[in-house]
Amino acid sequence: MTTTLFTNVTLIDPEELTEAPGHLLVVDGQIADVAAGPMAAPEGAEVVDGGGKWLAPGIVDIGVKICEPGERHKESFKSAGAAAAAGGVTTIIMRPDTLPAIDSPETLEFVTRRAAEAAPVNIRAMATLTKNREGREMAELGFLQDAGALAFSDGDKVVADTKVLARALSYARELDALVVGHPQEPTLSRGASATSGKLATLMGLPAVSPMAERMGVDRDIAMVEMTGARYHFDQLSAARALPPLERAKANGFNITAGVSIHHLTLNVNDLSEYRTYFKLKPPLREEEDRLAMVEAVGSGLIDVISSMHTPQDEESKRLPFEEAASGAVALETLLPAAMRLLHAGLLTLPQLFRAMALNPARRLGLPSGRLAKGAPADLVLFDPSAPFLLDRSKLRSKSKNTPFDGARMEGRVLGTWVAGQRVFA
Repeated sequence: MTTTLFTNVTLIDPEELTEAPGHLLVVDGQIADVAAGPMAAPEGAEVVDGGGKWLAPGIVDIGVKICEPGERHKESFKSAGAAAAAGGVTTIIMRPDTLPAIDSPETLEFVTRRAAEAAPVNIRAMATLTKNREGREMAELGFLQDAGALAFSDGDKVVADTKVLARALSYARELDALVVGHPQEPTLSRGASATSGKLATLMGLPAVSPMAERMGVDRDIAMVEMTGARYHFDQLSAARALPPLERAKANGFNITAGVSIHHLTLNVNDLSEYRTYFKLKPPLREEEDRLAMVEAVGSGLIDVISSMHTPQDEESKRLPFEEAASGAVALETLLPAAMRLLHAGLLTLPQLFRAMALNPARRLGLPSGRLAKGAPADLVLFDPSAPFLLDRSKLRSKSKNTPFDGARMEGRVLGTWVAGQRVFA
């Protein structure tokens, strides 16, 4: 039995929305005690002096793409696990948009086994909602759930056939399974590289109105009302999508929503130099949309902040902007990017960890994301004010497509623990 005592730390409690000095005792992989006052170290315990820094629940990151199987040159379980540990992410919820897609129990069992062998952090996989993410035929949801699928999603592919979606949502409701959807009107958003507006016009980029996201949200809410399914929007980005979400929650629908760290910290003006590392899906929005997303996280209307980690190799990014692949890596930059919101006075640390740890764990039925007795000792010790210059070549991810390359950032992870075992120092 291993015992670790954390002393001289500031504890971030996302359940109580507090941060205060304290001590935390870990016994055999679980949190055994949390106290504000002094705590004697049990005999034989390892003592970790936090130096007054902040100790928080490890981040639970919904929607990470790991490119194994099929595109291992972009990201493997080993490299993603190392990047997550360095970024304070203790649980990865993997997207099913691999090659082949995770649409069968055999593929799911393969990725589960590989993740356990190669990664130092927890990795749980989602499975597809439809076969091969094609939107034509429902996947074998029951078998996939039995094999360990934590939720069902077609990733950034929208199931356009509402009859297929209705059947899948109804079946998921019977299984009490969570469905994760991407809110877009697929025809309007097809081929878009930017958000409609003056900048996209000046740059000559194919663009899409934020109303495409609003239309996707409206449709999916109607489908949830019809079927009674448990539903999570993977990432909202447009202010116009928030009023229907607020109404749906007020009406008692079982709906939650997430936002990516990039849509909380960047805006459409970052596209002005045609840097393809800023090309995302959905595209970056106006500053008013960004601030609306931040406010929604603070109020709790948006429940989850995620990295939406999407590795792309150099060849797929070194193309003309409209031809380049979408997406950015963010496992390692999620926490320091979130510190921008803290230092701007927009969100507190407890609010951030409510959205990055507690809420995603609760939504997925996981016991982590809390600093409470009996919870898994998945922890991150960090200094929110430690400055550094981000060098993408030093990222642990195989792919280096980060929009923060060369940026001055604050927030350095000092240590990460999974089930009480240190996985990053």
